[in-house]
Amino acid sequence: MTRELAITVMIALAVVVLLAMFFAWRRRLRRDSGLTAPLGVPEHAEVVRRDEVLYVSTTRHDQPLERLAVSPLTYRARGELAVTDRGVALCLDGSPTVFLPSSRLVQVDRATVTIDRVVEPGGLIRISWSTDDDTVVDSYLRLATGDPKNLISELQRLVPVSDASAAPDTGAIR
Repeated sequence: MTRELAITVMIALAVVVLLAMFFAWRRRLRRDSGLTAPLGVPEHAEVVRRDEVLYVSTTRHDQPLERLAVSPLTYRARGELAVTDRGVALCLDGSPTVFLPSSRLVQVDRATVTIDRVVEPGGLIRISWSTDDDTVVDSYLRLATGDPKNLISELQRLVPVSDASAAPDTGAIR
């Protein structure tokens, strides 16, 4: 095999791999096009706390390696998480503000792994919430600075307690 033929084969292989990645991502976008996050913050929401975060991903509930392309939470981004008295606002760079009212929140806890990211134990914040069609998804955030313990406590206060899922409070952060 000549050098030129070897280079041509390698370039062709790279193009095939890149095209496969491109078409797989487009298929995922089509598959998840029905899933959307609620937009816009209510007028009289009082901001309790603001934190700089890195939005990592949104996945199927309890399946941290199955990425979903929920609009506008499709791509990783830096931004700000604002905890309000009515829910959580996620203001990501280059995207409209996503507002998760407390009625849509299912669970808030810590995580260690999600697609594209493995961190120290409990280094990610996992917010489980319901999309418009009542599909439960998990969104993962990483706090830019500091320990997420206090932020998680604030977020857990927003999660409505249902009689069926009420558990005794042990004071431990999940």
